[in-house]
Amino acid sequence: MNKALLIEKLEAELRRELETLSQAALAAREAATHAESRAEDRHDTRGLEASYLAGAQAARVAEIERQIQILQQIPRGACAPGSKIASGTLVELESAGNLSLCLLSPTGGGLAFTVDGMRVQVITPQSPLGEALLGSVKGETLELDPPAGGGAPRVYRIVSVQ
Repeated sequence: MNKALLIEKLEAELRRELETLSQAALAAREAATHAESRAEDRHDTRGLEASYLAGAQAARVAEIERQIQILQQIPRGACAPGSKIASGTLVELESAGNLSLCLLSPTGGGLAFTVDGMRVQVITPQSPLGEALLGSVKGETLELDPPAGGGAPRVYRIVSVQ
């Protein structure tokens, strides 16, 4: 898997979301300031609700712009052999016979997308798996406690690191 291509794909996904949200934020701002949003009585909150929506969407736009800036700073090259996993590392994991790819990123946790037919999950160092991966190396096995609902611990083997 080409890490540079993967990060570019993630940036493109965020830029698409940014474009959609920017348009929605603009529409919400226009709705909040439109003459029809003016309160007709003390119980009419259309304008207030539209302004809350516009503010929240503007905040989300700023967050996505920040995420894109952070992603642009992730090194695109492969890690040196034996390197410890750090933020910006692409990790291939094996768990219960299944392979998965994770991009350990300072931002964008929870995003998932497909590159060259392979699903890539973005995780942050603050997530349980991300925290366990930090400082680990290829070949190590990690055991994560089960979620609060119980169950067996999850065991991951680090197959490759980029």
